[in-house]
Amino acid sequence: MIPHSKPTIGKDDEEAILRVLHSGQIAQGRITREFEKKFASFIDLKDGVALNCGTSALHLSLLALEVKEDDEVIIPSYTCTALLNAVNYVRAKPRIVDIDRDDYNISFSEIEKNLTKKTKAVIVPHMFGAPVKEILKILKFGLPVIEDCAQAIGATSNGKMIGTFGILSIFSFYATKVMTTGEGGMVLSNSKRLLEKIRDLRDYDEKKDYKIRYNYKMTDIQAALGLSQLRKLPDFIKKRKETASTYSRHFSSLGLRIPEFREGHIYFRYIIEQELSSVEKFLRKLRRAGINCKKPVFRPLHHYLGLKGFLNSEDAWQCSVSIPIYPSLTENEIKKIIESVRYLFVEK
Repeated sequence: MIPHSKPTIGKDDEEAILRVLHSGQIAQGRITREFEKKFASFIDLKDGVALNCGTSALHLSLLALEVKEDDEVIIPSYTCTALLNAVNYVRAKPRIVDIDRDDYNISFSEIEKNLTKKTKAVIVPHMFGAPVKEILKILKFGLPVIEDCAQAIGATSNGKMIGTFGILSIFSFYATKVMTTGEGGMVLSNSKRLLEKIRDLRDYDEKKDYKIRYNYKMTDIQAALGLSQLRKLPDFIKKRKETASTYSRHFSSLGLRIPEFREGHIYFRYIIEQELSSVEKFLRKLRRAGINCKKPVFRPLHHYLGLKGFLNSEDAWQCSVSIPIYPSLTENEIKKIIESVRYLFVEK
């Protein structure tokens, strides 16, 4: 079975972890700090705070921005539940908005329609590796923008790295992300004040005062893997783009809706769309052919909250299929995926 997602781990990654294990310093320490600095430099920001996961990065970002109970935070429906969880952690009200249908990203016009006096922040995910097209217009609202770059590490827009537009940006290094530390996340910013607040909230012990803080630390074991993966990140992205180009070349004649080519897109996911009635059947047939494909978003947020409307999010959820795309895919696996998709589409 060809997995839907798979980390790309090499001998150099193993050796980096072993060096930390042999050192005896395996919890958060010097290697974690090195990872923070080098990752921030890669994204072209001043500094970062490494954390145990991307959800924690969102949570502490909202706390640093002093988002509190009854404040509103705008988030899209077509995304994972981590965003909803983070907003609920600080007891704010999630204001759910629809997406742009062409790239699955949060809609500028929907943000504009949902702004209120209680809006305190906007979380902007760059879905599937595609930069949000209207990020500059979103910034003009004058609200704190948290860029969610969990799926878009290394993506670019307007000649800049994604993550450099908002006041804060968050990243995830989960096992199936663009690069991995197994579990892990980071907050980046040019604001020393906000990062100091986040760093203080991350470490709960040996403080002069008491307030609720969180044990959200990354270990040096994870950070060592992160540093090793970071060195290979440009090659990872290059391979993703090459695979996406190969897919598009072979699928363009089938009449499928396939990703629009954009220079800054890193293709964390390669999404094709099927007719509403045939998605589940299509997924089942690919699995029987030995290829594990999935819906790229398990369930949109408006479903969980019992909200109506969100036509673009609903349509994307109903029609989209994510096929395997990651650096360790072999040429034979890519060929099998192409042949299977072409056969099933023609057969249909």
